[in-house]
Amino acid sequence: MNKKYIIKESKIFNDMIANCSKVMNSYFIVFYTKNSFPYNRYGITVGKKIGKAVTRNRLKRQVRAILSAYQKHCSFHTDCIIMVRKSSLLLNFSQLEQNLTYLLNKIKENQNEA
Repeated sequence: MNKKYIIKESKIFNDMIANCSKVMNSYFIVFYTKNSFPYNRYGITVGKKIGKAVTRNRLKRQVRAILSAYQKHCSFHTDCIIMVRKSSLLLNFSQLEQNLTYLLNKIKENQNEA
């Protein structure tokens, strides 16, 4: 994923988590808001409760791979913060992809309605 698609500033993370809309399922919480860019931007957060660094980094790599594939065919001018839940450790990659793309499509529908 290109650097311009990534949100890294903690101020943006904190503001979005406190003030933005969210969608969730058992595996992810996604906070989202419209942005002024012609593309989506994503931030990924995996808490320390999920596991050690190796486990957290593996989950982040998998989520980035899902997002880069999703970004190629779908852009709806939104900033998203993706929070990974502990139950996502039980899923394989295809199940993670299915659950995350479901939430992103739900956000896309919500953005089109507004």
